[in-house]
Amino acid sequence: MSDDTNNAGETELRVRRIQDKLQQLLRQRESLQKENGRLKEDMRQLQADLLERTTRLEQLQQQVEILRATKAAMSEEEKRALEKRLGQYIREIDRCIAMLGE
Repeated sequence: MSDDTNNAGETELRVRRIQDKLQQLLRQRESLQKENGRLKEDMRQLQADLLERTTRLEQLQQQVEILRATKAAMSEEEKRALEKRLGQYIREIDRCIAMLGE
């Protein structure tokens, strides 16, 4: 009987160890899921910031082009570059309007 009691005790100890490890893994999983959620939110925020900064950069570039256009002495090359850039802006605006209309 001593062997049966000993085996039962060892089995119970093993089961407790497995349960403890399972609980530890579950806590670790929950912690990782929370961290993953925070990281995803950080990534969304960074993407929104990047989009905002890209938009601002484009606005500033447009302002620079406008300032250059208002200069009295523009070379022909500068005028062509400005016309090309304005054409790109117009096409981009048209594309946005078309997308809004869909």
